[in-house]
Amino acid sequence: QVQLVESGGGLVQAGGSLRLSCAASGLTFANYAMGWFRQAPGKEREFVAVISWRGSSTYGADSVKGRFTISRDYVKNSVYLQMSSLKPEDTAVYYCAADRTRGIPGSLREYDYWGQGTQVTVSS
Repeated sequence: QVQLVESGGGLVQAGGSLRLSCAASGLTFANYAMGWFRQAPGKEREFVAVISWRGSSTYGADSVKGRFTISRDYVKNSVYLQMSSLKPEDTAVYYCAADRTRGIPGSLREYDYWGQGTQVTVSS
């Protein structure tokens, strides 16, 4: 049974930082590209960042470039999202997802497994 469990969300002031973690189990972690998505109230879920199965390629949405960094740890079977210079518009539930591909998936439809999400709230 595949499980993706996010953690690290919380309440932070604008300009602050948070580090999200996602622990994966039940799958061969090294075979999967890992992504982060977010969904704000009343909005559709949107792509945030992705890291390739080898960890050699990353890609982020324009809205987070220069502020968010995605990384992964093959020993801990985990993927991380380091978020800095946070803005109120970053407030959302953040989800990690796994896609068995050697590409760089950016679409929700491409992902095979999803976590339950962790809330990030940025106050102004």
